[in-house]
Amino acid sequence: MESYAVISVGGKQYRVREGQRLLVDRMTVEEGKTFQPDLLMLGGEGDPKLGDGLKGEQVTAKVAAHVLGEKIVVGKHRRRTGYRRRNGFRARLTQIEIQTIGKKATRSTAAKKEAAGKKPASAAKKSTTRKKSEA
Repeated sequence: MESYAVISVGGKQYRVREGQRLLVDRMTVEEGKTFQPDLLMLGGEGDPKLGDGLKGEQVTAKVAAHVLGEKIVVGKHRRRTGYRRRNGFRARLTQIEIQTIGKKATRSTAAKKEAAGKKPASAAKKSTTRKKSEA
């Protein structure tokens, strides 16, 4: 049986499988970038995992595109008054693709070497002012 996960994206919950594409509310993540949505449950093989059983597990999703939803036309009418209003609406959505479900991916050795070569962000520039020496 194929594994599935329940994730939370934008305050809504979705049941997903690997390779699945779904439309969610617009996200701030750029197209082509990956992110890890909040994982609520893992299931598929044996008993489902919840809460503390999810330690070390994650779901990786990729933002495929930012799209507009289907047009919704709203019409208002009040009889015998000549009152008519027509308004349209298109939701701004993000299409995501679920890439992996399960264990955390370890960083590759190339990524570790690259991270080791960079200076830490906390290294502040030393002050160039000197204190006057007391005579």
